[in-house]
Amino acid sequence: MKDKPKSEFTGVIHGGQHLDPSYGGVSVPIYQSSTFAFKNAAQGAARFAGKEKGYIYTRIGNPTISALENSVAFLENGYGGMATSSGMSALTTILIAFLDKNSHMIGTEAVYGPSRMVVESELSRFGIEYDYIDTSDIKNIEAHLRPNTRLLFLETPANPTIILSDIRACADLAKKKGIPLVVDNTFSSPVLQKPLDLGADVVMHSLTKFLNGHSDVVGGIIVPKTEELFKRLRKVLTLMGGTMDPHQAWLVLRGIKTLALRVEKSQENAIKLAQFLENHPQVKWVNYPGLPSHPQHDLAKKQMKGFGSMLCFGLQGGYDAGRKMIDAVKLCTLAVSLGGVESLIQHPASMTHAGVPKEKREKAGISDDLIRISVGCEGYEDLKDDLEQALAQTA
Repeated sequence: MKDKPKSEFTGVIHGGQHLDPSYGGVSVPIYQSSTFAFKNAAQGAARFAGKEKGYIYTRIGNPTISALENSVAFLENGYGGMATSSGMSALTTILIAFLDKNSHMIGTEAVYGPSRMVVESELSRFGIEYDYIDTSDIKNIEAHLRPNTRLLFLETPANPTIILSDIRACADLAKKKGIPLVVDNTFSSPVLQKPLDLGADVVMHSLTKFLNGHSDVVGGIIVPKTEELFKRLRKVLTLMGGTMDPHQAWLVLRGIKTLALRVEKSQENAIKLAQFLENHPQVKWVNYPGLPSHPQHDLAKKQMKGFGSMLCFGLQGGYDAGRKMIDAVKLCTLAVSLGGVESLIQHPASMTHAGVPKEKREKAGISDDLIRISVGCEGYEDLKDDLEQALAQTA
């Protein structure tokens, strides 16, 4: 499918896809092969020289992986995709491609814990400087720009605070300063938000989450806007070896076909749960972009097609009450990750962000009482009843 469909329901099923050219299979075959044969020496030489299209070695390219890359690039309106072995592999590929020794990056303060830790604890050893700040304030970004700034990295909505950054405003600033803008679009998926259309240069996802949607794959993907960026990022990915496995790619392809349906149902549940929690006496605060009380509610309506299914909240009883609650749930699963068909609940301060020092967590809005829920596709009444009985344990 080359033309853009009117509906995302159509795009996730057919976008970037084609029938198996060998036998006409409707499902993309799993090419579980590490290497690919050449017809003769001339063809092998031509492929290595880049003069002939074709496959050589799965670290460099594979038909099943290519199908996934084409699908996500189609959904994100990008030049091409690069599937990786994990979301962290996608991130590290981006960082290595854009950052040099003694260069500086600006990142969203409330970001996936390991995304921040890899810069602070590892890349800093090579002289890379960083500022993790509140990127919801464009003036704050401007104030932290330096002559050696080489990357602006946004996660929006942010993990786990669900705070938003204005992608278009950040893109305008990045373009003016001549630096690339990268957006982690994991929390929204391309069904709800298309950062490249808003001016971003590169978008990335943890495929583990919404795009796969079944909590059975670890993977990532990078989608740049231009051929030039694609070549730079592809070179780093190929050399560093963060390639996805063909079977992983096939599972994600299968998951993408139900992406729009899953997002529709899960965010329908999320808005109802957010409203329920906001009016519950044991709940102190709720952050969900679909609530008028969210600080970027208007921005969410402007740059997103829907409010998503991620929300966080704090309890009147603080840290202890939060631990009691997550121990008391019966239907929601106490686990990290997100974006699956099942609802997941977790306590970031002691789990995903435990490696971030307390003062940095709190500065980013990740308070000890914060509970994050990835709302799934169960029946709303069942989810509400589960949270209600768990909240009763905190009274």
